Amino acid sequence: MKKRKRNTHITAAFTPRKAPAPYRQWGEDIEPEAIRQMDNACMLPVSVRGALMPDAHTGYGLPIGGVLATENAVIPYAVGVDIACRMKMTVLDLPVSAIENEPQRLKDSLCSETAFGVGAEFRAKRNHAVMDEDWSFSPVLRKNKDKAWSQLGTSGAGNHFVEYGVLTFEKAGLGLAAGRYLALLSHSGSRGTGNSAASYYSRLAMDKHPELPKELTHLAWLDMKSNDGIEYWLAMELMGRYAAANHELIHRSIARSLGVGVLLDIENHHNFAWKEHHGGKDVIVHRKGATPAAKGDIGIIPGSMATPAYIVRGMGCGASLNSASHGAGRKMSRRQAKDTFSWSELKKYLAEKNVELISAGLDEVPMAYKDIDQVMAAQAELVEKLAIFEPRIVKMAHS
Repeated sequence: MKKRKRNTHITAAFTPRKAPAPYRQWGEDIEPEAIRQMDNACMLPVSVRGALMPDAHTGYGLPIGGVLATENAVIPYAVGVDIACRMKMTVLDLPVSAIENEPQRLKDSLCSETAFGVGAEFRAKRNHAVMDEDWSFSPVLRKNKDKAWSQLGTSGAGNHFVEYGVLTFEKAGLGLAAGRYLALLSHSGSRGTGNSAASYYSRLAMDKHPELPKELTHLAWLDMKSNDGIEYWLAMELMGRYAAANHELIHRSIARSLGVGVLLDIENHHNFAWKEHHGGKDVIVHRKGATPAAKGDIGIIPGSMATPAYIVRGMGCGASLNSASHGAGRKMSRRQAKDTFSWSELKKYLAEKNVELISAGLDEVPMAYKDIDQVMAAQAELVEKLAIFEPRIVKMAHS
């Protein structure tokens, strides 16, 4: 791959906005560093407006749970390192009783049709039309296309999961009658290739903005009218389709292996940027660990391996830039979780919640996350709850 030349020109000193771009915060239980990161982001000269979701916690540059609208600029680190990470739920045409009566059948399907962790791949490549698209326009995507194909249909490490659970509609909705259903829920993104793309374009943006002070380095942007900005945008969108393909293959393969039909499919994504119109301006809205919640948008907001997820409908709150949280959000770091909890404590907790864990890392204990119901209460003006999903059989990457 031909390396791009670093920007060695002498540049003007950084000039922040005279006043920070306005933003509103939802939820009170947000660590000071995440708020500081949001404050910093709103001092960028390209920033227009922002919002901070109730699941927010510290990230790189923009906090996870941060929403930022910019003018004619895209910020790779404000999209995130796992580009287009997303949620997908499939309601299976299988009775809920199968969780109690046929658990091994469900687990066998989950284990045979999924793969987790850094570098995870299948021996035989899976096929999808996304691999027939043009990957050559971006040097980093061109270089990583073979790796992307080998990882097609797999999930990453950390908080990525595939799980069965019970979905309850208190009243009819989304084409389903009120009642309880067996559903499959997954969370993962664009794998190693998305991460490589994020790193490549983030470095490129930093090279173009050496004037930024240290605390703003990870908020370097690419001009949307420049070749680099256009190339990143196309790469981000391709990684969005690739991430969607991963989930499609996971869900299709599991349903096929079980020999069952599909009653409903829902999906939404975060770690992405959208071209939208807010406050009379055309802007780029970055949602890092936040999901679209325009009026009528259907989405999924998960808790943890042993706490509920919710199917929601967006209410179109302009102050949040039509956004909502992407989950419960961490309340302690991975290291802190490992140092604080033991496997025996986790097993006891899971038994109380009637959850069977096939695999995971101790850093993903439910106790490391905020209370999902408190998060949902804090964003009651952003989304309407339509149904509740309770995990029962969970698979994540080994620690």
